[in-house]
Amino acid sequence: MESRITELEIKISYTEDLVEELNRLVYRQQEQIDLLFREIRSLREQAQSAQPNEQRSLRDELPPHY
Repeated sequence: MESRITELEIKISYTEDLVEELNRLVYRQQEQIDLLFREIRSLREQAQSAQPNEQRSLRDELPPHY
C-alpha cells in the first residue's frame, strides 16, 4: 500500500510540474499574440493613412520599365 501511495505522489508531482510548464507556455504565447495583434493594428493604421483618398488608375501603378 505504501508503494502505491508513493507512486501516486510521484505521478502527481510530475503532473503538477507539467501543468505549470504548460501554463507558462500558454502565458508566453498569449503575450506573443497580443504583441502581434498590436503590430497588425499599427500596420493597418499606417496603410490606411498612406492610402490616397482618390481612386488611382492601374496605369499609375505600372513600373517605369513599361
